Amino acid sequence: MTDSILRIDGLRVQRRSFAVDDVSFAVERGTVTGLVGPNGAGKTTTIRALLGLLTPDAGDIEVLGQPAGSPEALARIGVVLDQPTAAPEWRVASIGRRLSPFYPAWDQQRFEALLDRLGVPREQRVSELSRGQGVKLSLSTALAQRPELLILDEPSSGLDPASRREIGDLIREFMVDPEHAVLFSTHITTDLDELADDLLVLVNGRVAYDGRFADTVDEFAMVRGAGAPPTGEVLGLERRGEQWSALIRTAQMADFGPETVIDAASVDDIVIHLAAAHGKASA
Repeated sequence: MTDSILRIDGLRVQRRSFAVDDVSFAVERGTVTGLVGPNGAGKTTTIRALLGLLTPDAGDIEVLGQPAGSPEALARIGVVLDQPTAAPEWRVASIGRRLSPFYPAWDQQRFEALLDRLGVPREQRVSELSRGQGVKLSLSTALAQRPELLILDEPSSGLDPASRREIGDLIREFMVDPEHAVLFSTHITTDLDELADDLLVLVNGRVAYDGRFADTVDEFAMVRGAGAPPTGEVLGLERRGEQWSALIRTAQMADFGPETVIDAASVDDIVIHLAAAHGKASA
C-alpha cells in the first residue's frame, strides 16, 4: 500500500500576470508521476515552491513529512534541473568533496561509478561540459545523495535518444526500491510511456488532469472529421482548413457518426487539446 511522499494542497503563487492557482496533488511512494503541460503552465513554479525556493501566497506543501524547503526534507531529495546546479568553475572530480557535508547519505563510490558509467569527464570544469554531460552530472549528483524522492525538471530536453534512454534506465533502477518516488516534469511525453504511473497535466496554472497514466487510454480519445465541426461536447476543437480534430471522453464515442474517425489519444494529444480547451495552446 502506497503513502504520500509529497503532498500539495491548494497551492497558489501569484507572479505579476501569471498565477499557479489552487494546485493540489500527491506523489505516492513507489510511483513515478509525469508532470506535463505547455510552456508557462506552472510546472517549474510548482517545483520551485515544493523545494522552498519561493514562498507561496497560499496553500500547504509537505515533503517527506516536513515543510517545503526544510533541511530535513532537502537532504532526502535529489533534484535534476535543465542546467547543472554545481558552480561553473568547479571541477567534476571535486564535487563530491564539496557537496558531501550537506548530504548525510552521500555515497562517493556511487557518484564516481555513475560518472564513469555515463561518461562524464572528471578533469573538466562544469562550465566546460556539454549539455548532455551537464545533465548526466546532475543526475549522478542527485543519485549519489541516496534520495527518497527524485525530482526531474526537463532533464531530457535537447538530449539525443541514447542519453534519454540512459536517464530512463537510471530512473527504473532507482524505482526498484518501493519507498522511492519520482516527479518527472518533461515536454518529451514519450519519455513517460514506459516510466510513469500517474499523470498530472497543468494548464494556465491549474490542474487540468490528474489520474493514472494507463487510464488515459480508457478515458480519452481523438475524434477527427471534415466539414462542419461536431455539435457534441469536445475538448479543444482545432480546425485546419476543412479538417477538424478534438479530444473527447471515451464515454462520448457513441455520439459521433461514421463520418468521423476516432483514434486513441496520446499524451501529447491530451496536453495540446486540454490547453486549447483552457484557452492556451502554448506560451
